[in-house]
Amino acid sequence: MTAVTAPEAPAPGPVPLERTVVAVVLEWRGRVALLRRGVGVAHDRGRWHCVTGYVDQGSTPEEQAWRELHEETGLGVAELDAFEVGHVISLVDEAGRNWSVHTFRAVTTQRRLRLDDEHDAYRWVRPVAVSGYDNRVAWLDDVLDAAPPRR
Repeated sequence: MTAVTAPEAPAPGPVPLERTVVAVVLEWRGRVALLRRGVGVAHDRGRWHCVTGYVDQGSTPEEQAWRELHEETGLGVAELDAFEVGHVISLVDEAGRNWSVHTFRAVTTQRRLRLDDEHDAYRWVRPVAVSGYDNRVAWLDDVLDAAPPRR
């Protein structure tokens, strides 16, 4: 079991790039959480994805990943067995913009999630079944591959 600790306060540093984001793959009992974007969000409405967010100025990607995980699912340190840093990947969207994606894997002991207003549903899915969700975001497979491997 990996020790889980919350990040310390952000240290002053350079301003993150506008398109630097985090993506957290959340697991419970060998399944990954797919979160469905709600109708009130600006992009990817109705699409399945993982926990994501822009890296705020003054935050590290790891700190932002913790913040997004808590905001989007209600989970905190006490509900996690592991939190691991994955690879940073570069993706290009349909408009030709570059995105730097810092990936993470979090393993929870909780089946129930408390969704924020960005999402209207979630599912616990076996990793091999993710490809069956035709309405998932295009980059989800890349993030799943870049996150630390399941143990």
